[in-house]
Amino acid sequence: MNIITNTTELRRILAPVRQRERIAFVPTMGCLHEGHLSLIRKAKRLADIVVVSIYVNPMQFGPNEDFDAYPRTFDQDRELCEKEAVDIIFHPQNLYPADGMKISLKVNELDNCLCGAARPGHFDGVVTIVNMLFNIVQPDIAIFGEKDYQQLAIINRMVNDLQMNIEIVAGETVRETDGLAMSSRNRYLSQQDRKNAVFLQESLKKVTEKIKHGGDDKTSLKNMLNDEKAWLESKNIKVEYLEMRDAASLTLIDELNHTPARLFIAAKIGKTRLIDNIALEHATIDMSDSVTETRV
Repeated sequence: MNIITNTTELRRILAPVRQRERIAFVPTMGCLHEGHLSLIRKAKRLADIVVVSIYVNPMQFGPNEDFDAYPRTFDQDRELCEKEAVDIIFHPQNLYPADGMKISLKVNELDNCLCGAARPGHFDGVVTIVNMLFNIVQPDIAIFGEKDYQQLAIINRMVNDLQMNIEIVAGETVRETDGLAMSSRNRYLSQQDRKNAVFLQESLKKVTEKIKHGGDDKTSLKNMLNDEKAWLESKNIKVEYLEMRDAASLTLIDELNHTPARLFIAAKIGKTRLIDNIALEHATIDMSDSVTETRV
């Protein structure tokens, strides 16, 4: 396994490989867990060469967010990648010009909801760094997890809008045995908060089950979501949003029979903000036409 910190060196190594082998790319900010490893394993199945980037991107952190506190566990991450037979770790110290970025990408509309509403500029930072990494690695395939579904939808749209010759492949959310979505943030949960965190997935399942057996009355959906929010609040969970949205456009849905659709939640448990989402089980969702895989 090669560990490369220099853009020029990475391009030099990949140039001859690109002519004869398929390259898969898994971009991360490190602090790897089983969710990341599942993406790496998927990349191994789909390509000949797997490149994993580990880079904590300052541009996607807001002024009051935890850039300096974000866990940096490179030695542990390196060992995990080695066990998974990753070919290359790209671990640059800094990818931005010394005098700051003068040109960057901007997300329109897709970032004014869900996590983007609470984190202005976050997804501009995401698409800018992902575009930069795509230009450096020039992969055939890039793998992103469904847990950060808004990010997945935005990256997919970026690839389509900017005519990038990259296949975006989604990896299913990996969960703990009790259903909690794996996240580097889970480590910040107290023992009691960790017990309460499982209610997020339980709520998503309850709502999807109700929707599956419901009609198409707008009031029913609104009441259903409000009731579930109230139940979560009774468990000392501060709900930021609990919404049903179109799986591709992320537009808000007010009907029970919409397809394809997903249910999204974000909440603070103690001091830790967690997110999760689930595809609506009543819908027949063809993700090839939305965000799972696109070949331009």
